[in-house]
Amino acid sequence: MDLGLPFAIGAAFVWGSYIFVLKRSFSGYSPAGLTVLINAAAIAWFLPVTVATTDLDGAGLGGADPVTDPGGAVNGLAGALAAVDPAAVAVVAGTATATAAAFVLFLRAIEDGDVSYVTPINKVVPMFVLPLEVLLLGEVLAPIQIAGVVVATAAVYVANYEPGSLLAPLVGAVHSRPAQLALVSAACYAVADLGKRVALQELAIPGTLWVPLLLAGAGLVLLPAAVRNPPAVTRRDAPKFLAAGALVALGEHLTTVAFASLPASVASPVINTQAIIAVVLGGVVLGERYFRVRLVAALLAVVGVTMIAL
Repeated sequence: MDLGLPFAIGAAFVWGSYIFVLKRSFSGYSPAGLTVLINAAAIAWFLPVTVATTDLDGAGLGGADPVTDPGGAVNGLAGALAAVDPAAVAVVAGTATATAAAFVLFLRAIEDGDVSYVTPINKVVPMFVLPLEVLLLGEVLAPIQIAGVVVATAAVYVANYEPGSLLAPLVGAVHSRPAQLALVSAACYAVADLGKRVALQELAIPGTLWVPLLLAGAGLVLLPAAVRNPPAVTRRDAPKFLAAGALVALGEHLTTVAFASLPASVASPVINTQAIIAVVLGGVVLGERYFRVRLVAALLAVVGVTMIAL
């Protein structure tokens, strides 16, 4: 756990910075189109790492030149396809689909309801991850770590809260459709987090292969929506997409290393403190409202992560 925790904290800082960049630099793009383009840029950044670290010879693809030995290339490809684990394919597809579904559901929630109302509900992801991992995978956490998960989750909730009734969003989820959509979105994100843990630990999919697979899978799920409302990338914005893609590639790499060595119920709350990084940056750089509340959330997050690390 000591090995994975610094990577989870690093991922939180990278993803928090990424959220802040998205808020400032990409207006006028549809969310689906924006995600597809940034994921494509991230894959372009990360693909050399995948090629350099993936053993194609072991998969039967390294020794055949498709020009000088086309039969060998075909046989190598057939051998590689035969060696693919159906369970791994199912987990990759399920995780990518859950990630895309969570994103779409959250977008629908904020279309029908106030962002300040539905966002706190969408950030209770770890509270779904914890019971799912305990029940389905038999994970055992110390009581202090469970308490840390609760505190870190509360910190993310508070970070997205705007003064009023603290429990109003959750209470309203009983009757409010936007709140219900945000809650289902959180559950989908939890399934995705659980899928990451299974893929990287139980199925031992190499992390450098997992990153482009996940990015490509989520991009493919969102591609139809992006095609219906195609983004027009200006020359001025092209470098921004490359920079955002680099952040996503780095964030996914750090997230992958964290999930490869930590229980999902530990990695998820730590990485989800990205929301706190984003709102604190917004308070410092942009002077956004309720900065003191955000600082309280940051303090809670530090306490929660410290309890998890004990």
